[in-house]
This record gives sequence, structure tokens and C-alpha cells, in this order.
Amino acid sequence: MKKVELLNIKGEKVKDINLNEEIFGITPNNNVLNDAIILSMASLRQGTHSTKNRSEVSGGGRKPWRQKGTGRARQGSIRAVQWVGGGRYGTPVPRDYSKKQNRKERQIALKSALSEKVINKELVVVDKLVVESPKTKELLKVLEGLNVADKKVLLVVKEFDDNIVLASRNIQNLVLILADEINVLDLVGTDALVITEDALNYVEEVLK
Repeated sequence: MKKVELLNIKGEKVKDINLNEEIFGITPNNNVLNDAIILSMASLRQGTHSTKNRSEVSGGGRKPWRQKGTGRARQGSIRAVQWVGGGRYGTPVPRDYSKKQNRKERQIALKSALSEKVINKELVVVDKLVVESPKTKELLKVLEGLNVADKKVLLVVKEFDDNIVLASRNIQNLVLILADEINVLDLVGTDALVITEDALNYVEEVLK
């Protein structure tokens, strides 16, 4: 069994706890993990970019001048792509960037990201997370006690506490999420995972 220290908010060891090796002790599958990252980033793209082609711009219903005898190049419409104010060619159209990944692969990717946190010693488990007031300095004091104040931190809790939510808003290198929102993109994009004991139990229950 993999073990990790359970700390209090002062960074003091409370006891050792066992981690589920099927979740936190697997060999990371980098291919599936990479696919999950691409999927997550693609899902953030709106795909609403759009331009008008020559059939969508207004005007240009008649031929601008006769075909022959003017000395100018023949033209069929002032809304052709070569005209100012004409339609565009080969430019973006609305599209869906989302990709698909089956449920088993998504779970493997998440387990791989969690296992990497353990391998790189970037997992910090705290017994509970409370601050006395909704002040940024209070939460910063907790992060300093856990030796992660200088890192980009993913903070995972079972339930939101008003003081924690308000105190975290002004900390630029902190991402606060619920245990049921834990995802690959946030895990790989942060340097340390700080998770409460009850949130850890919830994650293990869902992924086992």
C-alpha cells in the first residue's frame, strides 16, 4: 500500500494514511493522458468564429459592366472575393471542436494524472481546511504552513466553505475546486495538489 502523511493546516503530521494503489499507484499512461488533455482543451474552444462568403454578403445582384468592350477585366459581381466588401474565401466557419474519449480511457487519464502527483511528491493531504476569516492572508498562511505558497496549487475540497472561497479569490496561483470537479487539465496545470481527507475519500470512492 502507498502511504502519505496526513497533515494539519500548520503542516504538522497527524498520522500516515493509505492511498488506493489502483488510483494513486498506477504507471501513468502518457498516451491516454495526452489525449485527455487535448480533449479538455478542445472543449474550451467555442468555435463561433464566422465570416461571410459571396452568397451571404449583400448587394451585387447585377453584373457591374458589360462583358466586352470596356477595356477592363470581366466581372460578374461586385461581391466576388477580389472586391472590397466582397465575400471571403477559405476563412473560418462555425464548428464544433469537441472530441470523444470513452469512459474507461477518461478514468485511466485521471488516475494517471493523480499517480504522477504521488510520483513527483506533489500530493499534500490535510485533515481539514478551515480559516477563521475570509481574508487572503489567512489562506496564504495555511499554504505557507504546507510549503506550497510559492507553487501553483490545485486545492480540492469536498464542500465549499464561504471563508475559503472568499479568501482564495485574490490568490493568483491557486485553483479551488470541488472533489467531484477534479479533472486532468487542472491536475497537470498545477505544481501541487492539496486535498482534504474527506475529498480524497470521495475521489477514491468514485474512481475505484
